[in-house]
Amino acid sequence: MKNINPLGLFDDHFLMEKLTKLGDPLQKLNDYIDWKIFESPLNEAYKDEDKDLSKGGRPPFCRLMMFKALLIQSLYNLSDDQLEYQIVDRASFKRFLGLKKSDKVPDSKTFWAFREQLVEKEVIEGLFKVFNETLDAAGVFANEGKMVDASFVEAPRQRNTREENKHIKETGTAPEKWKEKPHKLCQKDIDARWTKKNNSIYYGYKNHVKADVKTKLIEKYKVTDASVHDSQATEELLTEKDEGQPIYADSAYTGEEQEKVYKKKKVINKVIEKGYRNKSLSEKQKAGNKEKSRTRA
Repeated sequence: MKNINPLGLFDDHFLMEKLTKLGDPLQKLNDYIDWKIFESPLNEAYKDEDKDLSKGGRPPFCRLMMFKALLIQSLYNLSDDQLEYQIVDRASFKRFLGLKKSDKVPDSKTFWAFREQLVEKEVIEGLFKVFNETLDAAGVFANEGKMVDASFVEAPRQRNTREENKHIKETGTAPEKWKEKPHKLCQKDIDARWTKKNNSIYYGYKNHVKADVKTKLIEKYKVTDASVHDSQATEELLTEKDEGQPIYADSAYTGEEQEKVYKKKKVINKVIEKGYRNKSLSEKQKAGNKEKSRTRA
C-alpha cells in the first residue's frame, strides 16, 4: 500500500505557490492595492463602537478582512451563506483575507450585519469607489466593454404580523411597538422586500453591478430592495467613461426603455436578444446570443 504523507509544515506554502502560478486573480488584487488605505475610513465609521469596546466586550472581526470578504462576494456573485462556505472551503479566499486554516470564519449573519452597518453609516459606496479608483489608476480596467447584471442577497426572513408588514410597506418605518423594545428593533430589517422570480420567492436585497468585460472586476454597483427590476438601475450604473463601449447583459435588460438608456449613454447594445411566442429568434440572432454569452462568461 502506498504511504500517504501527513500534512507537513511546508504544504501550505507549496499550495500558495501553486495558486500564484495558476494565476490566482485575488492575489493580483493584492499586488495592485495597498489595503491600508481602507483602514482609516473603516475606523472612523466605527469610532463610537470602539469607545464602547474599550470598556469591555468581545472584540469584532477585523473590519478590513470583513470588507475584503464583501469584495469577494461582489466579484463572485455569492449569497451570504455561499460566502461563508466558500471562505471555509477555498485556500485562495483565505489567503486573500489573511486567514489561516485554524482561524475562525465569520458566519453568514455576521457578513449580512456588517454590510448593513456599512450601508447605514453611508460609507460602503465610498469604500467601493476608492477600490475602483485605485484599480483604474493602475490601468487594470481594460475598457473594452462592460457587463451589467443583478443578483439577490437574501436577508433573514422576518416573522412579522400582517399588520406590521402593512405598516412597514405603507410608511417605510418600524411599528411604534418595536421602538419600545430596542433589542427587538435592532434585529428587524424594514428595508428588505419580497419578490418572485422563476417560481422562486426571495426576501432581501438586490445587487446591481457593472463590471469590466475583460477583467470581470466590478466598477460600480447599486443596492436596492429585492422587488426592484434588474433593468431599473442601468442608467445609474452607466457613466461617461462607458461611451462608445459595448454593453453586455441578459435579456432582462431589453425593451424600449432600456434602448432609450443605451442611446442616452452612447453605448453599444450587446444585450441578449429575447424570443417571443409569435416571433422566435432567427439563426443569426441565436448565434449572436451565443457569442454574447461567451463574452459574459
